[in-house]
Formats: sequence, structure tokens, C-alpha cells
Amino acid sequence: MSIGEHKLNAVIAAWPANDLQTARDLAIARDVLTTEATALGALAAGLGAEFRVAVDMLIGITGRIVVTGMGKSGHVARKIAATLASTGSPALFVHPAEASHGDLGMIVAGDAVIALSNSGEAMELAAIISHASRIGLKLVGITSAAESSLATAASVALILPPAAEAGPIGLAPTTSTTMQMALGDALALALLARRGFSAGDFRDIHPGGTLGARLKRVRDLMHQGDELPLVAPGTTMDRALITMTAKRFGALGVADAANRLLGIVTDGDLRRAMNPDLLSRAVESIMNPAPKTIGPDALAEDALREMNHASRPVTALFVVDERNIVCGILHIHDLLRAGLA
Repeated sequence: MSIGEHKLNAVIAAWPANDLQTARDLAIARDVLTTEATALGALAAGLGAEFRVAVDMLIGITGRIVVTGMGKSGHVARKIAATLASTGSPALFVHPAEASHGDLGMIVAGDAVIALSNSGEAMELAAIISHASRIGLKLVGITSAAESSLATAASVALILPPAAEAGPIGLAPTTSTTMQMALGDALALALLARRGFSAGDFRDIHPGGTLGARLKRVRDLMHQGDELPLVAPGTTMDRALITMTAKRFGALGVADAANRLLGIVTDGDLRRAMNPDLLSRAVESIMNPAPKTIGPDALAEDALREMNHASRPVTALFVVDERNIVCGILHIHDLLRAGLA
């Protein structure tokens, strides 16, 4: 009986007898997660100079990073290539079994190769390793076997620490592929930092979906020009309400001749100021002279956070530059249409 089975039986024994299957499932799941988390801790603790060498190699190339692996390592390699590409390091996956049937042509001078194999002996990698050597490419090997063919052939080998595969039988690739994936993430983000890859750069190559919406700038979504609900100070409320109603933002800006924002009037301000002489009053007499605003280069998610601030939520924000000059207006509906809210 394995140590894992001892643990499993101990947990099951403490569980109500009418739901032993739940106990078994949870015990297995928690053991898997604990096993993998322990391995990741060992991986982090064991990183050293070789990791720095690998980053130096990859940051110095003029081409792309080719990531390869067979079987489960191949699935991990695909993900690592995608992560590298999305964080500023051009990368692609090449299937090692297809490489010797023409796909070696995808790997050219100036590239570098990251090859994954837990055993370090996947024979399908031979064609890529030989090709990389022949045309003088740097090769980063990720393996659990320091004396393996992959580790020996690599320009630098990143060795995974000894760790049992998770689960009752301890055979399915679990812990090893988790460490491979995490090490790929570590390389990608170390390269991101070296390149000075910013949130703005990330936004530019992630324009779709919720992530793309979160990383849009306010200037990408705001209304401007003739759409702006603006009046000059001294405007009486009867005329101001015509502008406010026509523009349909539920807010009205008061701006001077230089287009500097002096204050705003919202539906709430109108309700608070309601009295028989409202329509004859000057707009500045009821405006809020210290409204919430946001800059045009702020992220859309920052605008949403400002709108939803617990102390005083609003549905629209005027967009102003560093001199308080009005650039535009952003409504909560704009964030909804962008897929953010």
C-alpha cells in the first residue's frame, strides 16, 4: 500500500459513512494539489544561475523562440509558446514528429529552441536538436534528467527537481507537467521584464474579449466634439436643461471659454435643487464644482472603478487633461458595450 493510499484511508475513516465517495474524491484532489504545490516550491527554491543564462540567451536572439515537446510535454509547449508570444517574445510551437517531415523549415537562423521532455530521451526531438545544432541555434532544455540526451545537447539545461507524479498510482504526467508549465511562465515573465513590456503593449496585442476591454484606454471609448454636453457659466437652467436632455448622458458640464471644466450638473443635483425658481437660476449656482473626472490615458477598468466607488457612485465621467480642459465624456453604457461592465 502506497503512502498516498494511507493518507486517503485516513481521510475516509474520518468522513461520515453516508458519503464516502465525496471523501475519497476530495482526498485525492487535495493530495494532488498539495503534491504539485510542494514540487513548485522545490522548483522555485532550486532555480539558479542556469535560469539567468537561459534568459540571457533568449533575450539576445534576433528571431523567434521555437518551443517543442512530445506528448503531454507537447501540450505544455504549445501553451508556453502562446504565453511567450502574448508577453512580447515572438514564439511558435513546432511538433517534433512533424519536424522531420518538412517543418524543420520553420526553424531558421536567428531563432532559439526550448525543448521539453521529462525523461530527456524523447526520440522525436532528435531531428529538432540536430537541426538546431547544425545551424547554430541556442537550445534550452527543460527536463527532470540531468544526464539525459536532451540535457547534454542543450546550451543550457533547466533541471526539474525530483518529485512524484500526483494521484493514487503516481504514473500520469501531472507534477512534471505542472513544473514544466510554471517554468515556462517564469521564463516568459522574466523576458517580459527584461524587454520593458508594459500594460499598454499587452493591450495592443490583446484587443479582444474582456481582457481587451479592461486594457482599453478611456480615449478609445469616450465621446467628444459635438456629443459633449457642455454649457458656459451664466447659462440659465431652462437652456441648460435643453442641452442636458438632448445629449442624454444624465450629466452636464460647465466649461469656461478655454474649455476648462468648472463643474457639472447631474440628475441628482437637479432633484436637490428643485424649487419654483430653478429654471431661472444660473447653472453654476447648482453645479458641483469638484466633480469626479478621469484622464484620457487612464485604463477603462480604472474608469469603471471610479464610477462604482462606494462613497459616491456615478454613471458618467468627464474626461479632462492635466490642465482640466475637457477632452470627452464616458458613460457606464460605453463600458457595457465594450464588454467591461
